[in-house]
Amino acid sequence: MATTLPTHARAVVIGGGIAGASTAYHLAKLGVRDVVLLEQGRLTCGTTWHAAGLVGQTRATRNATRMSRYGIELYASLEKETGLATGWKQCGSLNVAKTKDRLTLMKRQMARAKSFGIEFEFISPAEASRRAPILRTDDLAGAVWIPGDGKANPTDLTQSLAKGARMHGATIVEGVKVTGVTTAVGRVAGITWKSADDEGAIACETLVNCGGQWARAFGRLAGVTVPLYAAEHFYLVTKAIPGVTTD
Repeated sequence: MATTLPTHARAVVIGGGIAGASTAYHLAKLGVRDVVLLEQGRLTCGTTWHAAGLVGQTRATRNATRMSRYGIELYASLEKETGLATGWKQCGSLNVAKTKDRLTLMKRQMARAKSFGIEFEFISPAEASRRAPILRTDDLAGAVWIPGDGKANPTDLTQSLAKGARMHGATIVEGVKVTGVTTAVGRVAGITWKSADDEGAIACETLVNCGGQWARAFGRLAGVTVPLYAAEHFYLVTKAIPGVTTD
């Protein structure tokens, strides 16, 4: 069965992870009608599916903090919009400082957070131990508790964003690999694609690289150097640990 894809789009988004799905959702919601997202495998099959899903409100810059705050508002309302759960849970976060210098930095960050109306509380190492019994706290200088932080399920969240994008008119197709990028007068003019049973081309005005660990290799197709390198990432999957809850 041939893959049905348009021959023209205003914007083509490459990559069906959380970044690509979010880009397609927001472009479509802003009224960009010809949005096409292409994923070479299945949605979230790259690095998104095993992300931790931690959602904090405080970031290094004001703009990043503003974006993170918006993200929490979005995750809390997206399920109502699309009918698909995002796994969002406001469980709070505990940030610890092992040195006085780190605690000073944390206080500066919280001063900025206060200007955004972010609720927080500086707590003692003993209180940190009560909130997270698994922690060693005898060597801590202090900690901060941020009750508005939380977590989401990256896979569910991506699927919810993808459904929202479709609801606003975007086209999302899995199993399609972009094989080339065409340019004209120094600008993107379109892409060529291939699936298991078909191939073709899409002319476009804008191309968004959300390839994740493939972003650098994909950028080369357009003669662009993307300053990202894939790196090994280690994590542990454990059985239940006494004193540690799913929050």
